[in-house]
Amino acid sequence: MVVADLFYTTPGHLWHALGSPEIRYAIRLSLLSCTLTTLLSLWVAVPIGYLMARFEFPGRAFLDALLDIPIVLPPLVIGLSLLILFQTAPLRALETVFPVTYAVPSVILAQFMVACAFAVRTLRTTFAQINPRQEQVAMTLGCNRAQAFWRVVLPAARPGILTAATLAWARALGEFGPILVFSGATRMKTEVLPTTVFLELSVGRLEAAVAVSLLMMGSAVVALLLVRTWGGTGLAGVSSFRNG
Repeated sequence: MVVADLFYTTPGHLWHALGSPEIRYAIRLSLLSCTLTTLLSLWVAVPIGYLMARFEFPGRAFLDALLDIPIVLPPLVIGLSLLILFQTAPLRALETVFPVTYAVPSVILAQFMVACAFAVRTLRTTFAQINPRQEQVAMTLGCNRAQAFWRVVLPAARPGILTAATLAWARALGEFGPILVFSGATRMKTEVLPTTVFLELSVGRLEAAVAVSLLMMGSAVVALLLVRTWGGTGLAGVSSFRNG
């Protein structure tokens, strides 16, 4: 497929696409939203992944299944669920002060719903592979659990955290269904690269759609190379989820 796209388009098509104000806006919004989504995903995934890897508690199996729902649900269902959620009374009141639906925050939220699930799964596997004896030794030497986590566990989990961040960023970049339903595909407002491909196809500009697709493919290749360079911890986590 990549070869077919490369032969279909030309450097001129790619350059023309990059010169379009709409596509340049989509690139900027994609970079911004994916970066913010990645930071939010790590902020949530690090404590949840550690909790799931280290502690047994009532409802743990249910929480584990709940965290995987965004991965297995059809993307359009996620977008529709978010849209309905923000039509409820408390959040509808929030919309009057801080618009979310069909605005830039909805793009970040739609990306976060799926990207965070991948980050949690990756970090849970990462923390599970770190020997808990290291924490126990640190606590016997005077650290409390929080200090042992920050000084021992977190540095040891750095490759997995980088892998989770890369996977979350790449997954957010390719998100389309939830964004289309929850954010819309408005030019120069909520347009990101996947919706750019959709919009260009809808008006018959196939060359521009292919050029944008190649940009996304290149980003995905770079992300996968970074994951493999940083180690196989994150990939092992994704593989264990797919196999189990």
